Amino acid sequence: MKYYEVKFTISPFSTDASDILAALAGEAGFETFEETEAGLTGYIQQALYEEQALKDCLNDFPFEGTTITYNVSEAEDRDWNEQWEQEGFDPIVVKGNLDSADNAPRTIVIHDGRHLPDSISGETISIEIDAKLAFGTGTHETTQMICSTLLDLKLKGIRVLDCGTGTGILSICALKLGANEAIGYDIDEWSVDNARHNAVINQVDSQFESILGDSTILNKVEGQFDLIMANINRNILLADLPVFCQKMAPGAYLILSGFYTDDIALLKEKGETLGLTLLSQKDCSSWASLLMQKSV
Repeated sequence: MKYYEVKFTISPFSTDASDILAALAGEAGFETFEETEAGLTGYIQQALYEEQALKDCLNDFPFEGTTITYNVSEAEDRDWNEQWEQEGFDPIVVKGNLDSADNAPRTIVIHDGRHLPDSISGETISIEIDAKLAFGTGTHETTQMICSTLLDLKLKGIRVLDCGTGTGILSICALKLGANEAIGYDIDEWSVDNARHNAVINQVDSQFESILGDSTILNKVEGQFDLIMANINRNILLADLPVFCQKMAPGAYLILSGFYTDDIALLKEKGETLGLTLLSQKDCSSWASLLMQKSV
């Protein structure tokens, strides 16, 4: 997966300015950040990077007297992968919010091959993700919120679409919770291959298809879906919502994440204009997730 590394310098530096910079850059497609003494280092997929979008965000910076400069370079996949593969990540436990009336699993444990959970009970789903890159392993709040929402839905026998599938974690989660079929797509070839690989690890590869492309490939995908999941930045979600709605069966669910709490109203309004009803919302560390439903 090809990423740009963007080093931001904030002058004068403050924690508040750093937090706002992360929020604004997130709207421009940045996925993760590392704090530095002078500001932030941000990472964004090369295919999503738009210089003008970043400039527009910085032009709206609300702190008078604060200047932000930045330098863009290509992130080195090899070094990044090497460090992440060596370190991996500790098991992540995600719980649903609703009581189970049908003895369905209420807990998900996400782990890599080196850091195994202490024990797995009958009410727990285990998902192993091969740790090639930090993105999409379940460590991010947006992934955890979607997994938590999946635990609260009845997924047995349904057809699922995973938009921006990444490592395939959301499709794998849905399949292990009873979905019959999942199709995922991503603009990055590495992600498409890695999603297939993780499906094999979790023994759901016979039910999973991973496709290279953006939302335009849905024109070639037959039929509708009972559940669509999209963990993508706000601007892409707003642009793709009409396409998602066309592929939703009557009564189908849509789970959105990858945006900030400040964006909830905008996405809710867009969804309502397309005939979607907001059922619930979650937030964690300024990130948000929405569960919407198409009318029957």
